[in-house]
Amino acid sequence: MTTTETEQQDFTTRSEPFQLFAEWLEEARAAEPNDPTAMSVATVDGDGLPNVRMTLLKGFDERGFVFYTNFESQKGTEILASRKAALGFHWKSLRRQVRLRGPVEVVSEEEADAYYKSRPRDSRIGAWASQQSRPLESRFALEKAVARYAAKYAIGDVPRPPYWSGFRVKPVHVEFWKDGAFRLHDRVAFQRHGDDDAWSKTRLYP
Repeated sequence: MTTTETEQQDFTTRSEPFQLFAEWLEEARAAEPNDPTAMSVATVDGDGLPNVRMTLLKGFDERGFVFYTNFESQKGTEILASRKAALGFHWKSLRRQVRLRGPVEVVSEEEADAYYKSRPRDSRIGAWASQQSRPLESRFALEKAVARYAAKYAIGDVPRPPYWSGFRVKPVHVEFWKDGAFRLHDRVAFQRHGDDDAWSKTRLYP
């Protein structure tokens, strides 16, 4: 067995989290039957009460983990208020999970525009039609809004709404968990204080 294969088998030997996450995500893409990029996004409201919901990871690199949303939604307003969030990935077929948390920044206008243009046209129309997280009187009201914006942008490009963009979670804590027999799981946590700091690693009791 090569050194690389050994390191992949024993993830606890790694010195930083990003490459390990990339490998686990790639394996999840092959193994998970649906939405391997699905993740929970945890925030805190103005009263300090936690909130969590599922969304999709749309990109990641050493700068952080990116997802897109309506900034006027509940998660959007909560993240803009605190500039902090936590993410959780659970790949049931692989019996693995990754948790991370850290400060949040808004992606650049160029990044948001590029991703928005990559979405199907109907999804771009939906971003205009949905007043995300706010009360909806009926399904028909939503369908009317979709029809209205579909007519408005029937010809040409569908511009990105000013309230629709992306967040980048810049992790300062990343934990990897792998299922073990008799509940003797493997857990490793990576921590740092800022972007330029080196990662420290701690193996945790299961």
